[in-house]
Amino acid sequence: MLFVSTSGPLGRYISLSPPLSIWYRSLIALGVLAIYCSIKKYSFQLSWKKHGVALLLSGVFIGLHWITYFYALQLSSIAIGMLSLFTYPILTVFLEPLFLPVKLQRIHLLFGLMILLGIYFLVPVFDMGNKATQGLFMGLFSALTYALRNLLLKTHADMAHGSIQMLYQMVVVVVVLFPVLWLFPNENIRSDLPYLFLLGIVTTAIGHTLFLSSFPHFTISTASIMSSIQPLFGVVLGMLFLGEIPSLKSVLGGALIILTVVLESKRIQVKSKLANTVSLKQKKNGSYH
Repeated sequence: MLFVSTSGPLGRYISLSPPLSIWYRSLIALGVLAIYCSIKKYSFQLSWKKHGVALLLSGVFIGLHWITYFYALQLSSIAIGMLSLFTYPILTVFLEPLFLPVKLQRIHLLFGLMILLGIYFLVPVFDMGNKATQGLFMGLFSALTYALRNLLLKTHADMAHGSIQMLYQMVVVVVVLFPVLWLFPNENIRSDLPYLFLLGIVTTAIGHTLFLSSFPHFTISTASIMSSIQPLFGVVLGMLFLGEIPSLKSVLGGALIILTVVLESKRIQVKSKLANTVSLKQKKNGSYH
């Protein structure tokens, strides 16, 4: 989570246009992931007929997610950019019934209201002429595309190993964003190159691979709770390296958003434990007959 959260300070610091920085980020991550997957001897094969469209769309969604996230960071602040992005778990809850056979529950309406209240506190004024407000809406759109990408991959869970999925998504981003090299020809890449390598290797390749590798050791809900530390890490790194201190109002809004995410994750965790306990009891009772 510490590695993944470096995306906030790096995205805020890198001066390149977001589409260009995301292209380089994806290219670097692609190279590192290709080497890693080759060393680990993961199979690069997958059923293109079954998963090809989903893989293409997930690559487009993650590209949009990263670009709008970087615009959010550049327009507002690390706190607003990262915290607005962290509305994605609740957006996922509301979108999930469209993808999977699950029902929306009443408690989610309460969580939705908590998120809206948190969003209200994030920015000084709701004015589309205000850069902080523009950054907030960019962050919310980034959260939406991230939620859509995750749900899409969840419906194709048998596609391939997580690192292979990430690798092919990087291929899609690199190909789709290739024209940005001509759209932004005059930008100075040299000064940002070390930070682009940090973004591609530390944040994307290492951070996301470590996170995916932790899944076998925890439940998904526990992993979600742990991921909630990202905005805090990002804000602290921003304070240390960029001298960017969030306002008290932003802290309050962020606390509401993170609290909502943690409550939902804990609720899922408790529900899962109860279901497992009931299942074990039923098996135990059945063994006596």
